[in-house]
Amino acid sequence: MLNFSYSQIKNSRNPLTHVDEDVELSKEFFDRSKELLIDAKNVHVSGDFFYDEPFVTGNFTVEADVVAPSTRSLKPVELHQKFNFTENYSEVEPTQEQLDEEDTIVTVKDDVIDLQKAVEDNLLLSLPSVILTPEEESEGDFPEGKGWKVVSQEDYQKEQSNKENPAFAKLKDLFNDDKKNE
Repeated sequence: MLNFSYSQIKNSRNPLTHVDEDVELSKEFFDRSKELLIDAKNVHVSGDFFYDEPFVTGNFTVEADVVAPSTRSLKPVELHQKFNFTENYSEVEPTQEQLDEEDTIVTVKDDVIDLQKAVEDNLLLSLPSVILTPEEESEGDFPEGKGWKVVSQEDYQKEQSNKENPAFAKLKDLFNDDKKNE
């Protein structure tokens, strides 16, 4: 587990506390992320903690090889993730003003900064919203069933522009009746 002492970082003579570690993801992480992630290997975090009144701030880069389900077919897709994240840690509950100014403020309990949980949470947040197998990307095939099908946004817009509005369809014949009466 990647635990660090808030007070040691805050009171350290060195301006930076460097972190360069391989991360072994916990069973609890895989249990809570089972629908988003199939596997993750070679997870590595590097970066620094530093004290900047009133927070200890951590700025990190994470790299990982992950296997996630395709958002179209649920088939496994291998991805290499590389992302950065920054978190602020406070030993007291942050004020509303601090929460408005900072992206992430984590309240530290028992003087322990849990970098493991931060890496795990940010790994999930970094996953793309659309994940496709190479075949799905190249073929552009979409699933369909009885009475339904998934279409691309481009195809949907074409279909909508070609549809005739029923309200205007009735008006179209209005002028044909006038020509017959003449």
